[in-house]
Amino acid sequence: MTEESHIDIPGEEEPVVHMTVLDRLIANIGKIFSFLFLFSGVVIVFEVVARYVFGSPTIWGHETTTLLCALCFAFGGSYCLAKDSHIRIVVVYDKVPPRVRRYLEIFNTAVGLAWGGFLVWAGWTLVKKSWFTPQGALHLETTGSAWNPPFPAWIKLFLFVMLIVMTIQFLLKLIHQLRLR
Repeated sequence: MTEESHIDIPGEEEPVVHMTVLDRLIANIGKIFSFLFLFSGVVIVFEVVARYVFGSPTIWGHETTTLLCALCFAFGGSYCLAKDSHIRIVVVYDKVPPRVRRYLEIFNTAVGLAWGGFLVWAGWTLVKKSWFTPQGALHLETTGSAWNPPFPAWIKLFLFVMLIVMTIQFLLKLIHQLRLR
């Protein structure tokens, strides 16, 4: 159940990018997240008008835009991995033959998998501290502002989930690359 898609690189043959079912799902969900950025912009405009035109700023505008943008950025890593649109330094990669490129891709994906595993572990420690007291009772970390929503805890949990998803993506990509080798 995989689909091959193409990335257009000017002056080069189009490489085939393997997309798993998870990658396609993430790419589709990305369309929803793009609207969160739009909504964040609307909240910012509302806040500016409320503050400077009516002299009555909100207590929720800044924290809401911070939450929405943080969720979008946390999702962005997984989205870029799904679309194979992450930034690459190709000084060496472009100069080696295709066979060596395949090995470099496997190495890069294996490093990404290890990186993801370490970040999942680190993310869990952040989630645990933001969701539970040292005694183990549920208590969500809040912003400490006048509104004081539990957005920091929500952001850390979402980031943790997205790190798990990215690690799974790296694993699936590594399996696919090893099968092609």
